[in-house]
Amino acid sequence: MRLRTPVLALATAALAFGGAAVMAQIEGGSRGVAPIDSSGNFEVSGVTVDTSGKSADAARYAGWRLAQRKAWVQLSNRLGAGGGLVSDGTLDSLVSAVVVENEQIGPNRYIAKLGVLFDRDRAGSILGVVGTVNRSAAMVVIPVQWSGGVGQVFEQRSDWQEAWARYRTGNSTIDYVRPVGTGPDPLLLNVGQTERPGRGWWRTVLDQYGASDVLIPVVTLYRQWPGGPIVGVFQARQGPDNRKLAQFVLKVNSAAGLPALLDAGVKRIDETYQAALSRGLIRADPGLMYRTPEPTPTPTALPTDLPAAVTTTAATATTAFTVQFDTPDVGAVTATEGALLGIPGVSSASTSSLALGGISLMRVGYAGAPEALRAALEARGWQVLGSGTTLRIRRGPAPQPRPTPTGTPTAG
Repeated sequence: MRLRTPVLALATAALAFGGAAVMAQIEGGSRGVAPIDSSGNFEVSGVTVDTSGKSADAARYAGWRLAQRKAWVQLSNRLGAGGGLVSDGTLDSLVSAVVVENEQIGPNRYIAKLGVLFDRDRAGSILGVVGTVNRSAAMVVIPVQWSGGVGQVFEQRSDWQEAWARYRTGNSTIDYVRPVGTGPDPLLLNVGQTERPGRGWWRTVLDQYGASDVLIPVVTLYRQWPGGPIVGVFQARQGPDNRKLAQFVLKVNSAAGLPALLDAGVKRIDETYQAALSRGLIRADPGLMYRTPEPTPTPTALPTDLPAAVTTTAATATTAFTVQFDTPDVGAVTATEGALLGIPGVSSASTSSLALGGISLMRVGYAGAPEALRAALEARGWQVLGSGTTLRIRRGPAPQPRPTPTGTPTAG
């Protein structure tokens, strides 16, 4: 798992989407759930213990020790390794954390369901297994929750987002990028964005999070009456096209069981994504990849006895330009990229720095001189400022030079 928050011009984004109203949305409200540590530990959950002792603390200590032994045996069997039994002192050095799922503490008795996390490198060396896991490319997660006919992601803190934040992804083959939900996350990752298939804008958004694809887990909650049973309809969706991979239904008998319902849904959706990855159903989308200029072959010396028309032909090198352009809204990004890609000689045009409501930067690969690119842009109605490989473009006629007076003035 990777955690990253994009650095964008929030002030300019607020102007683009409605000024103070959007700035209030960013600054106000209770949003943002940081994911728990998802390092690649071996995890064994659901270990039940029932121990007793001279005191409550002694019974609890004995229960945790017993949970470590039982979890080690389960881990060895699961990995098919012959680690065998090890001493409690060795287990203490291998266990990185004990997660309390449920516990009941009495004066002399301890009953609990625990989870045990083992350090992957140390435990793997004893069990004789490789400590690393081959994982997918980085994929940003947009957890969509529908309740009462309203869909939300990061606009407010939701139970579905919290479930994804507390899920341990260390053992998953999916490299999840889980946004916190603060800053510009509600503006970039929302329900509306999941319904936009345009690759140009998706490419810009994913680049802000260091991801190459998007996963959209969806849950629709149906409450039969306040505090009563809750039915959750879960969908595992993927990609800019919002493609549905699987759907299932889970139910709990009371509102108190909602966290357990969502935790079970997250686990099953993660298994769905892993199975789809192993079957090749989740693969790189060519439309989400930046097009890089093709390498220019090194020109070689030509024989002098060839015709003049041949000897004067030479390979034209591709030059990288930085183009500044206005981005008042989302459509301006895609429209400007498409306009530049339509110019002959432009091999690539991708937004490298996004500032909604302000001036963004674009990387442009052009096979020709800067003067030629300037002329091509002006011929298509752009006003071009700057010089060299750094240009500033905007829509509108270029300023006309003031006319120079002609003729010889006569004496008064």
